[in-house]
Amino acid sequence: MLKEAVEALDVQAEATYVDTTFGRGGHAKRILEQLGPQGRLIAFDKDPQAVATAQAINDQRLTIRHQGFAALNQLPNKSVAGVLMDLGVSSPQIDNPLRGFSFRQDGPLDMRMDTSQGPSVHEWLGEAKTEQIAQVIRDYGEERFANGIAKAIVAKRDAGQLPATTLGMAALVAEIVKTREPGQNPATRTFQAFRMFINRELDELQQALDASMDVLQNGGRLVVISFHSLEDRMVKQFIAKHSREVYDRRAPFAAAPNLGLKALGRQRPSVEEVKANPRSRSAIMRVAQRIQAGASA
Repeated sequence: MLKEAVEALDVQAEATYVDTTFGRGGHAKRILEQLGPQGRLIAFDKDPQAVATAQAINDQRLTIRHQGFAALNQLPNKSVAGVLMDLGVSSPQIDNPLRGFSFRQDGPLDMRMDTSQGPSVHEWLGEAKTEQIAQVIRDYGEERFANGIAKAIVAKRDAGQLPATTLGMAALVAEIVKTREPGQNPATRTFQAFRMFINRELDELQQALDASMDVLQNGGRLVVISFHSLEDRMVKQFIAKHSREVYDRRAPFAAAPNLGLKALGRQRPSVEEVKANPRSRSAIMRVAQRIQAGASA
């Protein structure tokens, strides 16, 4: 949804924008094409490889920060005209077996967005309790076989056979998950849960959404593309919370103050895009506009 997302930002040539997940730089490059000489783009990314890609772009209007998008709160209040959040894992991360995100090829069971810090999934599983593993798989993966998977992982660990690779872990999960949606690997939900947990993705998303209310100028756009129901639910509830008019029951005839956002709708990828890029099939884009408190939505 590259074209749709940048259009939703309504880029103004001399304004400042934020791309919270630089990734391959697709959105960032499209935004730069629409900026004038005084326009600015601030990009964030945890991934050292993504940061290196951004640093190779010879454009003084682009600033890259090796940080997660929760660091959005470090920007000055009302300093940007638009914030774009493209959530989840990027294609280069999935396609590189050494990153350990996918069970399509064998690789180390890592899954860290930022490989320079924090424990890998394998290291975490080497110490976590059964109950914690089950809770992560259940809460982040919405996997109904979470308890069985967690017990199997710990049993392998106690026997000195904890899988250290993606294919090894996928095979272990497949022994427990006997039923799955057509075309879906039995380990899909478990891998998703491990990735979201180890990278604190939902915590970071909530922090970034909260920060957007401070850094966006009046009239600024918030554009969020999510690929998971938990993420989309969080974004949907955030926009609803800040765009809902709250009435004081003690003064039923008083004007209801608006909380600061105007919802501009949601969009799914086109049929053509899904055919060209099957990974986009679960994407949902939500757009909102920052408005002055008390203004009418």
